Amino acid sequence: MELEGKLIIITGVSKGIGLATAQTLLENGAVVAGWGRNKPQFEHPNFHFFQTNVQSQESVENAFQETTARLGSEIAGLINNAGFGIAGKFEEQKVEDWQAMFRTNVDGIFFCTRLVLPGMKKQGYGHIINISSIAGTTGIEEMSGYCATKHAVRGISQSLYKEVRNYGVKVTCIYPGSVQTNFFDNIDSVTANENMMQPSDIASTILHVLQSPPNYHHVDIEVRPLMPKGRQKQ
Repeated sequence: MELEGKLIIITGVSKGIGLATAQTLLENGAVVAGWGRNKPQFEHPNFHFFQTNVQSQESVENAFQETTARLGSEIAGLINNAGFGIAGKFEEQKVEDWQAMFRTNVDGIFFCTRLVLPGMKKQGYGHIINISSIAGTTGIEEMSGYCATKHAVRGISQSLYKEVRNYGVKVTCIYPGSVQTNFFDNIDSVTANENMMQPSDIASTILHVLQSPPNYHHVDIEVRPLMPKGRQKQ
């Protein structure tokens, strides 16, 4: 897809992968509607911020209405990036933490995607990109809640692409390994470090996927740091 002038919505745009992706797409000519709880310290004439809490259906619907009223209804892409994880032993996981992860990581995708799909199907093109995690392909000790949400993202993506592919709409699920972001602020067992992938690395993958030819469809993409513990010495 040619990105010049195309409208792309990005959730979780305040920092990390979302902000890096917004910057990358803007550099390539896109118009970005950034949905997030906090406005990033970033300015660009084609960047438009809409305060949004993806846990709330009402908040998402308001953001959608404001976005289309200001920027038009022809939405070329939606990047469902908002998400977080809280570690804990299964029997010790707080119910409110479990529910909050599902509301953001799973319900948020449902609330956002259901609004853009009718227009994409009508216009005959569009791209939904869901950011899962390698936690969506395996189990991780003391991360059962987060893994459950990211497995759900995988299931949504796998089902949805089969529903909409014949309308010309793509659905891609990306499974990153460790990325140096604030995600690990709530994970005591892991400290973010420079050997992890960078948010800009994931943004480059998203750019590549969006720019692919119309009849070429990336369904699942797993990405990991090559040397997560640094270069091994001989």
